[in-house]
Amino acid sequence: MKVVHLISGGDTGGAKTHILSLLSNIATRVDIHMVCFMEGPFAQEAREMGIPTTVLAGRNLLVVLKTLEGFIKDGGFQIIHCHGARANMMGMLLRRRCALPTVTTVHSDPRLDYMGRPISRLTYGTINAIALRRLDYRIGVSDAMVDTLIDRGFDVDRLFSIYNGLDFTPRVPALDREAYLKSLGLDWEEDCVIVGITARLNPVKDYPTLLRGFAKARARCSKLRLLIAGDGAEQEKLEALVRELGLGGDVCFAGWVTDTDSFYNALDINTLTSLSETFSYSITEGARAGLPAVCSRVGGLPYLIDHGVNGFLFTPGDVDALADHLARLAEDEDLRKTMGRRLYDKARECYSIDSTIDKQEEIYQTILRRQGKRDKRYGALVCGAYGKGNAGDDAILEAIVKELRDIDPDLPLWVLSRRPKETRLKYRVNAFYTFRVDKFRRRLAHSQLYINGGGSLMQDVTSRRSLWFYLLTLSMAHRRHNKVLMYGCGIGPIQYPSNRKRCAKVLSRCVDAITLRDVNSKEELADMGVTGPKIILSADPTVILPAADAGTVDGLMAECALKPDGQYICFTLRPWPGFEEKTGALAAGARYAYEKYGLTPVFLPIEERLDAPAAGKVAARLGGVPHVMVPQCVRSSHVIGMFARMKLVVSMRLHALVFAAGQGVPLVGVVYDQKVSSFLDYIGQDLYMDLKDATEDKLCAAIDKAAARMDDREFLLSGVERLRSVEGRNSETAARLLRGETL
Repeated sequence: MKVVHLISGGDTGGAKTHILSLLSNIATRVDIHMVCFMEGPFAQEAREMGIPTTVLAGRNLLVVLKTLEGFIKDGGFQIIHCHGARANMMGMLLRRRCALPTVTTVHSDPRLDYMGRPISRLTYGTINAIALRRLDYRIGVSDAMVDTLIDRGFDVDRLFSIYNGLDFTPRVPALDREAYLKSLGLDWEEDCVIVGITARLNPVKDYPTLLRGFAKARARCSKLRLLIAGDGAEQEKLEALVRELGLGGDVCFAGWVTDTDSFYNALDINTLTSLSETFSYSITEGARAGLPAVCSRVGGLPYLIDHGVNGFLFTPGDVDALADHLARLAEDEDLRKTMGRRLYDKARECYSIDSTIDKQEEIYQTILRRQGKRDKRYGALVCGAYGKGNAGDDAILEAIVKELRDIDPDLPLWVLSRRPKETRLKYRVNAFYTFRVDKFRRRLAHSQLYINGGGSLMQDVTSRRSLWFYLLTLSMAHRRHNKVLMYGCGIGPIQYPSNRKRCAKVLSRCVDAITLRDVNSKEELADMGVTGPKIILSADPTVILPAADAGTVDGLMAECALKPDGQYICFTLRPWPGFEEKTGALAAGARYAYEKYGLTPVFLPIEERLDAPAAGKVAARLGGVPHVMVPQCVRSSHVIGMFARMKLVVSMRLHALVFAAGQGVPLVGVVYDQKVSSFLDYIGQDLYMDLKDATEDKLCAAIDKAAARMDDREFLLSGVERLRSVEGRNSETAARLLRGETL
């Protein structure tokens, strides 16, 4: 593999560090050559590091372009990799001349590159904006940068992320903690807890928030000290603020630090309070030293810091939150060590120089592989009830995307969503608004496979219009010559005779295959007289989704004031006709579980907009029984992990039952829709009752039977293991249709 790297040659700071570190390390795996457009320290340093470097200087753009074209063709390069505005422009011009794939690394927000330089912004900034759109692929130097590009409408399938990796080879600091502090003229107590920051003294780093937050934390924990490494124009103002806050000898401005190993070795807590950040070397360096971090929730930092697990995040400028996090860490040495160890493990796995090189090589291989996949019809289009704030429906999409990526990691994926921007960012797929029929038709012309994605889309209980819409999409996909698959879905109930007739006609004529999540759905199709599509009994796709790791779940529970090893019964409820009349019975069941089994009620929503008010109505009738209201989890793995910690689950929501069943938790279903009872029958957990029949006695009796199963892991997991064994039929069917096989 031969890759030519183009760069202006005048770069400094993070971009320079990233490029030189990347090229010097990847040269053992990839045949690389760097071309600079000016002579200077950058090119000289590259040569000293052994990086093959050529300088093509000159003001005549056409001459340089012609020379570079010949150099690339004669050298047999396979990929053109650009860095920065000038290189992007050259890459854009060379793309067709050389007939090679072009990729650029986006080291900073292009819209901020020329702030304060209006002429440069108008000229170079405009040219760079055009070039970025014309190049084939873009690499963001953090997931946050990729999110920025997604937000600005770049093709998700042509974006990659990479991080500035660090060498995690064990390092021995030149000075131990005591000696280092003495070198700064400090005589702090041996048992003090030192908070540190490495950042220039610049307004964007928001040192006033750090100092005010530290002062509040210091009032709670007298052992706290603050060590600041950095210099800049703000130092006088910040020293005045230190005096104003009465911090005196508790804060030290250490100036610019070159011995960073000794600096981090002296700390107990690492912090960064920036208002804006792409990805910070200082936090990764602190992680290498095993330090927990307290950071503002900006840029790429939330991708490294898992709040409550390996550090804490706070909203920029939130002094009180910062103070709380610092004080909590200062007062708990075990927590500092645990979080520091977790952050070290994550940073070493994901943000080491080795992982950076592996990722860059993988990106090159992906680009070359995709060059051979330029068929006009290549990709899948997925439609379902996505982007509506329902964790169950969104988990279905997550599972489908995962399985399609496993089939073909290069497969272009497009999704219809009520919140397309949110879907693009969360699942890294292209998306457009559900009812954009014009875009839907155009995308079908380029897709091989149309997927009607999971859930109970074929029903007319909640809405007849939604049924008609989904039937229309199936018909349109068939007419546009797509293979059509209904993926791990449920069927019914369809009440109206006219709808049953219309549904049977469309499914029989337009659908190639239907994979079903339960036996009742198969019976419903037979009863409607559906013939034509291949009908396969499988399972709900979400059964493949894993729970978050134990440390992450511990952190989530701590944030919700739950003990990781606590005894809890979970209720997941939703509004439905007749629900309010049953709130008393549900509250009585919760009270019974608490009094008899010591299980504290926890209310965990699947769709917070609907479920939280329903839970509130039950909680209001609990009297003095302690209970916890949990906010909706953002990630599927988080909500599954939370269900895994419950001793028993009572739920109206199907996917709460699916998530909990997958973790071997005893279940009690309250049935408002046949899909709930169908699922429980399918896995052999027979404890359920219709909502209209739910009474205190029935609910308490079901809780007793479920409690008796708490230690019977073999029974609890057997039904779901059976589901997982057949769930693969969903992706197997999709793979066969993508290959054009006859089912």
